Amino acid sequence: MFGFDLPHLHAAINDFPAALLVAAVLFDLAGWGMKRESLVWAGIWTLWAGVIGGWAAVILGELAENTIDHGEAIHDLMKTHETLAIVTMSVFTVVLGWKLWRRFQLGRLEDRSLKLMAVVGLALLLWTGWKGGELMFEHAAGIPTAAMQNEIENRGQAQHHHEGEAMAPDHHAADSAAGRDSTPKPHVDPPGTPPHQH
Repeated sequence: MFGFDLPHLHAAINDFPAALLVAAVLFDLAGWGMKRESLVWAGIWTLWAGVIGGWAAVILGELAENTIDHGEAIHDLMKTHETLAIVTMSVFTVVLGWKLWRRFQLGRLEDRSLKLMAVVGLALLLWTGWKGGELMFEHAAGIPTAAMQNEIENRGQAQHHHEGEAMAPDHHAADSAAGRDSTPKPHVDPPGTPPHQH
């Protein structure tokens, strides 16, 4: 779709519903604390958009799951991320569904209970995002194995820097990670070279 594969599409859209759901909770709490109806309604509309977008992100994540190269560690993390995402979206869906069912005419206890559920949903949302970050930044989930091998080799090559650019850290660690021997080799002159100092 538009040149995206499923993992890229999942990554492209999943930040939007997360931001909307965070905003929904903050608007709702601010509207309650400041007694501003406009903020409460802003919370309702962002909750609507966040729930719709959140389920779209969950569905795309489910579809993308079997299309990426992965081992056991990524598989286990994906299952945790998936479970958290479904539970998170279920919490926000219940909050929205209850408000719609009651036509936004909530009693004091109902309102407080839904606010508490929304805060729990927010904590779950942050945990879900954290696990997604682990998948990407600690396990390179979604990056094809061949591309990762090319990148490891590329990072192990000498870099040329222009004046004023910061130098990269020692390449010995990258060589070691790639299984290459980074020990400096002794200099050997070709046969017949006259004696000289180095």
